[in-house]
Amino acid sequence: MARYFDLMDARSHPGRWHLGCPVDEHGRELEPWQFKKGNWLEPGPVPRFPLDIPGESLDFCWAAFSIPVVHSRFAELFMRLRVQDVQFIPAQVDGHTGPWFILNALRVIRCIDDARCEEVRRWLPEDGRPDKTGEYRVVAGLRIDPGKVGDARIFRTWGWRGVLVVAEDLKLALEEARMTGMRFVEV
Repeated sequence: MARYFDLMDARSHPGRWHLGCPVDEHGRELEPWQFKKGNWLEPGPVPRFPLDIPGESLDFCWAAFSIPVVHSRFAELFMRLRVQDVQFIPAQVDGHTGPWFILNALRVIRCIDDARCEEVRRWLPEDGRPDKTGEYRVVAGLRIDPGKVGDARIFRTWGWRGVLVVAEDLKLALEEARMTGMRFVEV
């Protein structure tokens, strides 16, 4: 059976940087949710990430709103592995030469296995958020149904898009390449 992992930021990495919300060339904050919708984004001005906390740069990290920011080493590995369904959007990080990219996963899959998760709560009509009714409000101890994933190697989960899931072969390749800033939790 295929195994999948939530690709997460290793927040406890000592002396590491923390990136803020992306801004445009005029310093205006960009809409952060656009990077979690699973849509191809047309090239525009290069997003810039200010440093909330200066420190050691990482090959992978979450900027504000869990936006995955990766170094070119990460992007090049994915290209060598012929990973589909991902877009690398050029980005800048204040005070650090890159190149850097926003990792935009282009697939969103309805695969959360509610029964196997520790806790699942959905938005209800009485919550007063009709735009979210039926979507997940809380997911703890995430588990997915691998049978619903198909051939995807990287994706976000429908209704709980803060999660970035990778197949085991990508996890192993990232670990073998000694990419920094990541931790994995099996889902």
